[in-house]
Amino acid sequence: MARTLFNADFTPPRWLKHRHLQTLAPYLLMRGTPRHETELLDLPDGDFLELAWTVPAPSDARAPILVVLHEEEGSIRRSPCAQALLSMAARRGWRGVLMHFRGCGKVPSRHPRGHHAGDTADAYWFMSMLGKRYPHAPKVAVGLSVGGNVLLKLVAEQGGDGLDLSGAIAVSAPLDLASRSDALNIGHARGHQRRLLKRMRRKIEAKQALDRFPLGITQQQLERLDTLWAFDNEITAPLYGFSSATDFYRRASAGPLLDRIELPTLILHAEDDPFVPADIFMRLPLPSANVRIELAKHGGHLGFIEQHKGLPRSWMVRRIAAQLDAWSRLPELKMARHSL
Repeated sequence: MARTLFNADFTPPRWLKHRHLQTLAPYLLMRGTPRHETELLDLPDGDFLELAWTVPAPSDARAPILVVLHEEEGSIRRSPCAQALLSMAARRGWRGVLMHFRGCGKVPSRHPRGHHAGDTADAYWFMSMLGKRYPHAPKVAVGLSVGGNVLLKLVAEQGGDGLDLSGAIAVSAPLDLASRSDALNIGHARGHQRRLLKRMRRKIEAKQALDRFPLGITQQQLERLDTLWAFDNEITAPLYGFSSATDFYRRASAGPLLDRIELPTLILHAEDDPFVPADIFMRLPLPSANVRIELAKHGGHLGFIEQHKGLPRSWMVRRIAAQLDAWSRLPELKMARHSL
């Protein structure tokens, strides 16, 4: 682990060290939806992906592209970290695009199928399309929280040549979904769990109203699913072909696949992430030499708010911007391991 695990240079303000405050801080301090235009991209199964492209777009089709995969139940309007990353990319002359997971955008998905924390099929299809549309543009993907789990699993599955990506970055990825489910049911993290479940229930209710939900579950039964594990056991698992929540967590987690990653990959994580056990990396296989993990003592879940000249700012965005700048200086963004 010593060859891949490094101390992150993140220092929170003294008044913002608590992990739950860090987790909530971006929603209070970083709001600002970037200018964007929406594209509905049809999928082979008749559904679609809702994309948010930053505008104005670079005129050069060879301009580098930053792909952002948002957190669970996030969107271009609800995800301050995704908003900040897209704005940062646009300032650097990159083409920025957020891929909404099915059902997370403004337009309801057509099929009962939505997305889950280990579902890589849509992201793979989108990356393939992006390669055809912009064949000469270097591409980097950033995954936030569950989006990070999806990205790392996709990168591990496809190998070094299976994706038109020059690099991948994951932030606060819940690499072991079973331990994430447990962590969200402890202490103050239960508040995050309640908010997440509320949004998930609303989506099911909306699909039921349109007669687009195949599982026979009543409103009363839905309300009784008061933990993420219960929801995944009764809804996610049968909807996506898993035998149970335990089976889903085992097969959908990216952590056990870190040793298979061939693409240059940066993982940013905080020891005090309330959604993930502090010793998560001790529970997982030794990552491949292509993976660099930067671990901060503080930062919460997708927090990483620091102070600069008396004002709060995102260390996460600053760190990712520095990585993009470093990678963009290399010819064609063909990155060597030493660039991480």
